[in-house]
Amino acid sequence: MIFFRTLFSFFQDKQYRDLLITSFIILGFGTVVYHFLEGWSWLDSIYFSIITLTTIGYGDFSPQTNGGKLFTIFYILIGIGIILSFVNTVYSHYNSVKKK
Repeated sequence: MIFFRTLFSFFQDKQYRDLLITSFIILGFGTVVYHFLEGWSWLDSIYFSIITLTTIGYGDFSPQTNGGKLFTIFYILIGIGIILSFVNTVYSHYNSVKKK
């Protein structure tokens, strides 16, 4: 129950909503670029975007084109900060609601 209350209160705050929207935009942008640059399916593209930005990096996919490799360098540098901010914000918000 606390999870759903936390989630609901999270979406009510404009700052958190903006961070969530930004995270989805970054993931969507990466998905579209990988789909067209590397020729991957949409599912493979979103999978690679999420795996890359969460720094899991299974290694089952990797960019093969020079454009894909160059994009990945910038995508990681920009995206990791945003994704980590999102995870940290969710964690902090959850802890503050839990303490109340």
